[in-house]
Amino acid sequence: MDLLLKESLKASYNEQADSRDQSVIQSWKTDELKAFIAALASNPKAHQHTVLDIGAGSGQHGKYLSQHHLDVTCIDLSPNMVETCRAKGLKAEVMDYYALHFDAESFDAVWAMNTLLHVPKVSLPAVLKNIHTVLSEDGLFYMGVYGGKDSEGVWQEDSYIPKRFFSFYTNEDLLKVVAPLFDVLDFHIVSEAGRGIGMNFQSLLLRKKVIVD
Repeated sequence: MDLLLKESLKASYNEQADSRDQSVIQSWKTDELKAFIAALASNPKAHQHTVLDIGAGSGQHGKYLSQHHLDVTCIDLSPNMVETCRAKGLKAEVMDYYALHFDAESFDAVWAMNTLLHVPKVSLPAVLKNIHTVLSEDGLFYMGVYGGKDSEGVWQEDSYIPKRFFSFYTNEDLLKVVAPLFDVLDFHIVSEAGRGIGMNFQSLLLRKKVIVD
């Protein structure tokens, strides 16, 4: 990722840490969390139920997962966001998805809601490979992003300062980009989530594929 782009994104979220910490999880997001927890509970190979929350933000999702008896590790690009996670009693580190400093097969599952939409399209395959590496055999990966149309760049209507970079995919293209590394267990659109912004929310529950080099 371009260093200036990453620093801009970090500045945006540092500035918003306090306000995001005060927000309440929307009902549709709670539904996504519940479905993820149920899928992980039914996975016979997930013994410890360890979860990596990528782009954890203020830790609301991580806290919800931990309250449902999951061993959660949060990472975020923003130091301020990481501090809000730690204030909730969560394990949290300043880290981004371009270099996941964990051993291979460290986690039963990965949760990433509205995180990977900040990855330039040219970089997403490498980021997905990093996630694939830290997942255990048959590990589950939740990826939720806004999209439904094809575009990439800084969102000029963004209320955050600095304005953030977004990548959006059509449904077909998003499924294609995850296919080399993951099996799609579920893909659905949460239309409620995209009201007012003219986009869909694309929800994917994925399982790690075995890749033979």
